[in-house]
Amino acid sequence: MRLLSVVFLAVVVAVAGCGGDRGAERAEQTGGGGKRLSIATGNTTGVYYIMGGGLADLISKNLPGYEATAEATGASVENIQRVVKGDSDLGFTLADSAADAVQGKGAFSSAQPIRALARLYNNYTQVVASAESGVKSIADLKGKRVSTGSPNSGTEVISLRLLKAAGLDPDKDVTRQALGLPESVDALKTGGLDALIWSGGLPTPGITDLTTTMKEKAVFVPLDDVLPKLQAEHGQVYSAGSIGKDVYQAPADVATVVVPNLLVVNEKMDPALAESITKLIFDHHADLVAVSKAATEITKETAVKTEPVLLHDGAKKYFGS
Repeated sequence: MRLLSVVFLAVVVAVAGCGGDRGAERAEQTGGGGKRLSIATGNTTGVYYIMGGGLADLISKNLPGYEATAEATGASVENIQRVVKGDSDLGFTLADSAADAVQGKGAFSSAQPIRALARLYNNYTQVVASAESGVKSIADLKGKRVSTGSPNSGTEVISLRLLKAAGLDPDKDVTRQALGLPESVDALKTGGLDALIWSGGLPTPGITDLTTTMKEKAVFVPLDDVLPKLQAEHGQVYSAGSIGKDVYQAPADVATVVVPNLLVVNEKMDPALAESITKLIFDHHADLVAVSKAATEITKETAVKTEPVLLHDGAKKYFGS
């Protein structure tokens, strides 16, 4: 199921306790006597989808009685909606979208019943423009054709905030296209876009494809000039980071904005299951790293830092807190 309407989401939230029960009921009704878990991820050429597939494989192979599947989605906001409704059991999300969810703001009209299993790796905001567009800053996107990511994605959330931080009206000052990463990459390659904004782990396969194909015709846009405004408006969920030149074979390092990723579940998930999945992530950490280099950032020291999203009781038990 794709996006829920705002009205329907409000009804779902009002009876949020049903979400976890619905997910459990769905798991019990799958064939073969096992329980099926759905992991809400993101675009098919992004790290969420790739790492989600790795996590699904770990669960299916190492958690007796369970089979997991990674589902392609629009990412963060949609993933939270799916977890709340019970359409997905686990979901990847950016911390800024998750913070909005538990505080009942932004895309969420009321507080959402989610909990975190762990903080994972950092997402790096990657703004890529065609060299011929002349774009060298976010402010230069005025009058340009820009992909701001899939509807209800974490990329869309940060894209709109970046534009506003640069003094631009997302609905008036740019020709905004809400495209997924594969479509954004194709459009930039063929001249249908001047720039794309993407929030993902390093390296993101879709961006690797873009830079490998376009080479010097694609340029990264630095974001250090808009970070202070982002922090003033939205807090320290945003921090300074850098995309190393070796990641995409760029001429130099690029200053960017970093946002942590969380793995979230419905607050009603069985604590024993939550503990087992959390344990799998660390017992088989090397397997996740083999799937995506972004997983190298996952550590027990940082995993518990999920504020303002509370850790699930099962995850708390695993971490001993």
